[in-house]
Amino acid sequence: MLCAALALGAGCKSVEPQTARPSDGTTVGEGTGAQPTPDATPQGGATAQTPPGSGESPWQRARVGDRVAYSFSANRGGGRLQRPTTAVAGVVTLEVVAVEAPWAWLHVSFTGDGGAPLPQPRLAQPLVVPVRMDVTRTLEAPRQGAESTERSTAAGRTWEAKRYLDDRRPADGPMENRLYAMEPGPLYLTNGLLDASTTLSGFGDAGGSQLTLTEVRQGGGTTGAVPALTHPMGPGTWYDLRTDAGGTPSVQRTCLGAERGFVLRQVGTPVEGAAPCADLSQADVQPLEEAVLALISEAVGAPKEWPPRPQGAAPAVRDSVATSGKQVPALRFDVVDQLDGSPALRATAFAADPWDGALAGLAHEARFQPLSDTVYRTQKTGQRQYVEGSKLTGWGAWVPGAKP
Repeated sequence: MLCAALALGAGCKSVEPQTARPSDGTTVGEGTGAQPTPDATPQGGATAQTPPGSGESPWQRARVGDRVAYSFSANRGGGRLQRPTTAVAGVVTLEVVAVEAPWAWLHVSFTGDGGAPLPQPRLAQPLVVPVRMDVTRTLEAPRQGAESTERSTAAGRTWEAKRYLDDRRPADGPMENRLYAMEPGPLYLTNGLLDASTTLSGFGDAGGSQLTLTEVRQGGGTTGAVPALTHPMGPGTWYDLRTDAGGTPSVQRTCLGAERGFVLRQVGTPVEGAAPCADLSQADVQPLEEAVLALISEAVGAPKEWPPRPQGAAPAVRDSVATSGKQVPALRFDVVDQLDGSPALRATAFAADPWDGALAGLAHEARFQPLSDTVYRTQKTGQRQYVEGSKLTGWGAWVPGAKP
């Protein structure tokens, strides 16, 4: 009951992104002064960027028009549980569209054959990603698995490459196969990725996903017009979730950022009066290419219909949810439930259109979660008594000068 009522909470997500996690937490907006140890060496190979003061990052040479494209495919279904099979395929493109130091602004777009739009709502719109270019800290994300070297041809070039094969199928885990250029060069946008595949296994899961480099291009522009953060992938933004479990209300703020090819994610309690997301030194770190692959995997693993209808729910009712000073058109599902042996009702509201203009500036991950999820006791008279719930209460951009 509680996990469903806190549907937006990180602990209740069905898909957990692979990240390098800090050893301790922090309060969002609170300056800890903590910095990763510059000379720490990750196990099993790592993507390790230049520490502060020791040189330039390739991102500091970013130019408008720098671009990489990958063909992608993903499928889910079948397996021991014989679930219905779903699949998606197309091309994902990452391109620098503006450079305004210390930020490079990327467009990430997903298209089908011939550039046609994809039917999956999560991949339906191009996303904007502001990425910090300069070196403010050491960023490390260990690459897991057995290493081997090889020569690979991709996008019309030959690359000296290193492969990482991490096979966890014997323990009901996935098999992950990654191939990286040893000298990323123009592939700095995705840390040198040439090819990535994940094969699911265990717990009745079947399927997988793949990215394969098809194009790399170096641009010649210097500035470009900074795009609006209307449809952000996430970095550069924050959002707040209010929960009320057992009569104890709390607010958790999710801060999302990006620096030199890595996505940063930090969740904590907002500090009253402090600038949002002023300190991300304790954020989880995920390579940008892994974040892109996760978007594809989540899209194919999600229900085809929008919004997803909870099991046992009555047909959706049109509603609206007041949040962040706006009225967001919503579809609400009511499910008859039990709470401590007494009749109860769970009301879950999703945005009727996850790309509605009222949600401008909201991170991609929050658009596809419930706007509100509330549990009521129900009386014989038909009256409802509020018990607990969660609600998206606000969001915004923290990157200087960004506009939704």
